[in-house]
Amino acid sequence: MDSSDNSLDGKVALVTGAGGGMGRNHAVMLASRGAAVIVLDRYQDAAEETAGQIGARAHAVATDVTDVPALQAAIATAANAIGPVDILVNNAGIGGQGLAIEDIDEATFDAMVAVNMKGSFFATQAVVPGMKERRYGKIINISSNFAMGGAAFASHYAACKSALSGFVKSWARELAPWNIAVNAVAPGIIETDMTLNSIGKDRIEGMAEDIPMGRIGTLNDISWAVAWLASDETDFMTGQVLSPNGGATIVGI
Repeated sequence: MDSSDNSLDGKVALVTGAGGGMGRNHAVMLASRGAAVIVLDRYQDAAEETAGQIGARAHAVATDVTDVPALQAAIATAANAIGPVDILVNNAGIGGQGLAIEDIDEATFDAMVAVNMKGSFFATQAVVPGMKERRYGKIINISSNFAMGGAAFASHYAACKSALSGFVKSWARELAPWNIAVNAVAPGIIETDMTLNSIGKDRIEGMAEDIPMGRIGTLNDISWAVAWLASDETDFMTGQVLSPNGGATIVGI
């Protein structure tokens, strides 16, 4: 990560699901560019570990994004402690476990919606009033290239990630009058603990063989896109979905 970049000096970022994996990488990279970061995760130890990697500009928060009253109260408390949220990264999510339609029971489906879709909506709801008041904000949803090209498994996951892209397009229109930019990053396949647990290393390596650029993505490949969308360089970009995926999914316009 390039610690010489100070593009986010003076900004406060909130990253959900920041206790590990991709979320931790986003949080650390945003901090490396000058942002103070609210590190929100379900697990206190994980949130504190990420915050420890960042240092004094981090504030660890342990709460479950599926508990809406607790989530919104925790965000308000953190913002009072560290400053109002300028940048929200809706990263918290769970994997689809590579499940076929017949193997997705109601509880599994409901959990997917609650974490990946509902949690993102209500985290956004918590920060939007302050962003409107200050007439500034960057909201970044972490979608998936499965939302653009579909998946041959885990359709409940692909559908919820598609919903995050749908939120982006609608929120961009709704919030533009307040100078709030809303975009998404839709990663291609990335080897994280969640991905490994969901579909396994063999399937990941098999998918890598079909990627035109010849490799799966790294955490930094995705976090660089997030950091750019969080910066003032993208003040005129809203309602867009960026997909660092090595050419695995190519969507014509």
